[in-house]
Amino acid sequence: RRKAKAINFGLIDGMSAFGLAKQLQLGRNEAQQYIDRYFERFPGINQYITQTLTAAREAGYTETLFGRKTHFPRLKSKVQHERQGSERAAINAPIQGTSADIIKRAMIDVSNWLAIGDLDARMVLQVHDELLFEVESGAEDHLISAARSVMEEAADPVVHLDVKLTVDAGTGPNWAVAH
Repeated sequence: RRKAKAINFGLIDGMSAFGLAKQLQLGRNEAQQYIDRYFERFPGINQYITQTLTAAREAGYTETLFGRKTHFPRLKSKVQHERQGSERAAINAPIQGTSADIIKRAMIDVSNWLAIGDLDARMVLQVHDELLFEVESGAEDHLISAARSVMEEAADPVVHLDVKLTVDAGTGPNWAVAH
């Protein structure tokens, strides 16, 4: 699982065979084989990277599915590490930015739902794509059901996603137990 996460997140972020080898404590040739197999198995990812970089170089920015722009003035830098860093960020920005846009919309929608309801609950924390609530004892299932419904619709009607958003939930006396 650790290797799969390192490969998935590392390669979409532009990690080289050298970087992957170092992270996974492999030889560089073995890491390169992982990279080659990954892109053979998932050619759409390489296509996404190429298209995103081409568009970003032309426009100077990328956009989330919601239209929020992130500018990359160093994409055409003559300094290699500046250019490569901007390329990695440009590839990642539409994915991470869209995820951030969705969780922000979910937070607003859940907050609005809580404000008009009679449930004794409050949203207390957001960590990446997770929301943490405090809720009166016995009302956990009601909160989970409603929050799940609201959160799974957070992207609609603004954008159409090809996959359905799904929400996992847990309960407990603290985040570590609920998580």
